[in-house]
Amino acid sequence: MHTAGEPGERQQAEGEADGPNDPHAVLAATRTFVAHRNLLFTVAYEMLGSAADADDVLQETWFRWVGVDTAQVDDQRAYLVRITTRQALNRLRSVKRRREAYVGSWLPEPLLTTPDVAADVELAESVSMGLMVVLETLTPTQRAVFVLREAFGLGYDEIAAAVDKSPAAVHQIAHRARRHVEARRPRRRVTADEARAAVDAFQQALETRDLQGLLDILAPDVVAISDGGGIKQASPRPVIGADKVARFVVAGLTRHKIALTAEPAAINGSPALALHIDGELDGVLALRVEDTRIVGLYLVRNPHKLTYIDSETVLTLR
Repeated sequence: MHTAGEPGERQQAEGEADGPNDPHAVLAATRTFVAHRNLLFTVAYEMLGSAADADDVLQETWFRWVGVDTAQVDDQRAYLVRITTRQALNRLRSVKRRREAYVGSWLPEPLLTTPDVAADVELAESVSMGLMVVLETLTPTQRAVFVLREAFGLGYDEIAAAVDKSPAAVHQIAHRARRHVEARRPRRRVTADEARAAVDAFQQALETRDLQGLLDILAPDVVAISDGGGIKQASPRPVIGADKVARFVVAGLTRHKIALTAEPAAINGSPALALHIDGELDGVLALRVEDTRIVGLYLVRNPHKLTYIDSETVLTLR
């Protein structure tokens, strides 16, 4: 099971050398960090869409945290969230430029999540692949403000301290970001049973190459996005429309005579499919469901983005 951000040996050695001289203070600071690390990882992941980048942010957060005189910190959890947010913002501004040069479509790094994530409706929605894709359309500051306000319920003063803006400015940014996201997020949340039924129907049609079965479960305006990272074959641009998506899926399987199996999995808190070819994991397919039909398919085949599928990752909003 993945837990967020174990301090690395290099960072720990540096923290002991450059941080407080008292080893007991370092140990106490580390214990506080570990107590909140799953929350901090969730903050960083929602801001970045990358578990690998989130782990790097947590390493930097820990290193900075053990250099702080924690006796002078009134709210250590809030302080840690602030450090994490600032480090994630710095990294997000950097990776935004890299993602512009990414080969093909860029999708968030999928996570195999624990059952409690799916049981928490707010948490599952905040880390869903559909919403994470929408968050990619925000500016770094808008994304940070939206995540901290909408997912974690932080006050404007707390967010202002984290993003170096005035509370009034944060209020305006939050309003614009919320309006932007609401125009693009699902119109109605489906129940877990509804989502599971849609995924089961898609799996059956996929494994039997049933074109009509796919057409029956896909919404007319469905959008399919695939991410191969220039390493695995993927559509260079989104495929739109039920007929095109269904034929794209069936044609791809038939043309290459792929012996594909699909296994149910909980990805980012929602029902999804782990795709295997000859017993080897080839990709993860997350599905967005509205009104019993699938409106979004997010296929991640880039092998560098599948390293968090071998073990469950713990996420939390608290």
